[in-house]
Order: sequence, then C-alpha cells, then structure tokens
Amino acid sequence: MTLQDQTLGQLARQIPGATHIFHEFDLDFCCGGKITLREAAQQKGLEADAIGARLAALKAEREPGDRDWGTASPSELIDHILVRFHDRHREQLPELARLARRVETVHGDRPDCPAGLADHLDAMRQELESHMQKEEQVLFPMIKGGMGPMAGGPIQVMRMEHDGHGEALQHLAELTNNITLPQGACNTWRALYVGLRALREDLMEHIHLENNILFENAEHA
Repeated sequence: MTLQDQTLGQLARQIPGATHIFHEFDLDFCCGGKITLREAAQQKGLEADAIGARLAALKAEREPGDRDWGTASPSELIDHILVRFHDRHREQLPELARLARRVETVHGDRPDCPAGLADHLDAMRQELESHMQKEEQVLFPMIKGGMGPMAGGPIQVMRMEHDGHGEALQHLAELTNNITLPQGACNTWRALYVGLRALREDLMEHIHLENNILFENAEHA
C-alpha cells in the first residue's frame, strides 16, 4: 500500500515527524485521522504525491531526536503525555485567555478583533481540565495496571471528548481567521497568536498520541 493510500492516523503513528508535515499542509491527523492522505489532500486541493514524497523522505531519514512513541510502553507514553501535554495545557490556556481579553479590551473597535476569543479559551480550559482529570484519575491508572482491554467504555468517552476538542479548535480558527494576524497588530496580539498556533499543534499531537497509539494499543492488548 502506498503512503498516499494510508490514513493520516496510520502515517502519524508510523512515521515520527510526519505530524510536522501535516501541520504545514493543515491536515487534521487527530480527529480526522481515519481518512487517507489521498482523500485529505483532495479535499484541500493539494498534491497527495508531493506530500507522500515528503513523508517517504522523512521515513528514510528520520529527524534526529524524534521518538517513535509507537514502540513505547503504555507507562512511558502516559508519563510523556502527562508532562508534555497535560502540564503544558494547564500553563498555556490561562495565559492565552489573559492575552485575548487584553486584545479584546484594547482593540474591540476593530472589525478584525477576535471578539469572543477569551471566553472561548476559558471554555476550552474548563473542558480540557475536566477531560484530563478523568484520564489521570480513571483511565490512565487502568491502562498502566494492564486493564486496557476492560477500559473500552472510558476510552470511547475520551474519543468523543477529543472530537469536541477538535470542534473547539475549528471554532478558534473561525474566530481568528485561521490564526492569521491582521496588519498593524500590536505585540500582545502577536504574542497571543504565536501561543494559539502552539496550542493548536500541541493539542492535535496530544489527541493523536492518545487516539492512534495509546488507546489503540490498550484496546488490543
């Protein structure tokens, strides 16, 4: 099977560093990870063969420092998720909401001001906090304890909530013109959008590692 005919989730799972390429082309490999590269490229008006060539080169010559989390133990992957994503989201979202509220207060009279962004980020923070607590208190201990095959119910709930996080990212993009800075944006606005881009990449990578690796492996252990 060619790379173009594999799903985005499979490619993200099998080729460390592939997610960087997917971000470059705005391809959703987390919640939208079940469609093939060819289908995803067609939907975006992109050349699937060109993207496939980039992935093939990456597969042949893996970037130094990229960890293949598909080969990690469940405990290793969970520990990585907790530090790299759970802790990070708890730092990111309050500061981003603060910056957004400042931008809305100072520049609310501009038609390109992201009105409602601060409230949306507050809602994302609350939803993510509830989600992460359920993983930390219930699901992750089950998986670490070797009870992954019995965790189908909690895993299904987490997958559904991941879909909700994906919808929240889509609304974030709608509020910010796909996180595109307008002309004359102040430094606070610039810092906000840099942080929003990092949040989007982090959250998509977070969802990918759970949906496509941790949960898949747990259910079929």
